[in-house]
Amino acid sequence: MNPLTKVKLINELNEREADLGIKEAVSWHSEYKDSAWIFVGGFPYELTEGDLICVFSQYGEIVNINLVRDKKTGKSKGFCFVCYEDQRSTILAVDNFNGIKIKGRTIRVDHVKNYRPPKDHEDIDDITKRLREDGCAPTEPAAAAPSEEDEQQDIPVKKAKKEKKEKKKKKKEKKEKKKKKSRESSSSTDSSPRPPAAIRVKEEKQDAAYDKYNHQGVPERGRDREDTDREIYRREDRDNRDRRRDDRETERKARDVRDREADRRRDDGRREDRREEDREDRWRDREDSRRRDRDTRRRETERR
Repeated sequence: MNPLTKVKLINELNEREADLGIKEAVSWHSEYKDSAWIFVGGFPYELTEGDLICVFSQYGEIVNINLVRDKKTGKSKGFCFVCYEDQRSTILAVDNFNGIKIKGRTIRVDHVKNYRPPKDHEDIDDITKRLREDGCAPTEPAAAAPSEEDEQQDIPVKKAKKEKKEKKKKKKEKKEKKKKKSRESSSSTDSSPRPPAAIRVKEEKQDAAYDKYNHQGVPERGRDREDTDREIYRREDRDNRDRRRDDRETERKARDVRDREADRRRDDGRREDRREEDREDRWRDREDSRRRDRDTRRRETERR
């Protein structure tokens, strides 16, 4: 089926679900509706950005790709991050590309919830900067200017909201007054001298790089970044283990081939030695027979 046909079918299904009252939260993809980035790992190391774009552009227009390479050698590490123009393309990519084989290797494709792009360099282009600042997920259309009827309908709603806010403020004020009264009563009943005020010590600022190792009191954004970093490191370790296992397998196969070749050469040498010995034995037998014939002829001539 043509990928564009699949996109049209998904749009039709979404419209039908909306008519039936089915919410988007039912699908597990809805958790990643604000991100148009996907993670791709486990592909062959010789693939370049152009090869990956050719493969993954079947389900949508690709606007950004980050192939992770080794800083020293510049070789690919076997995983990358791809950003689509339309977030719905990520659903097609994850559902259809996850688990397929490319050049004998099974790839993994998954959503990326909070993608943190690498640090910008001086040679970065304006389009990439704008994409990293604004994001690539589809934005909601701008709301139309409200009409007079809508404004009149919104007046009671605004009044109700205002009344709720005022009630909340009154409740807060009552609670604060109660707390003040309880403090004053406790201070009047307690005749013992108060302990000296605690000396506040200025806390030292921790290194920003230490946040990913300190799990106590880490903000939510830091935790999300730690989770993404840990996930990337875990996937990289898994890829390295797969690579080392493949290397060991190739070495074992090469060693088996070398051993078989050495055994074959050894057998060929033994056969050649046997043939040489057989040729020498036949030559000796012929020489002995010729010698015996000469001796018999000589004896016969002597008798005559």
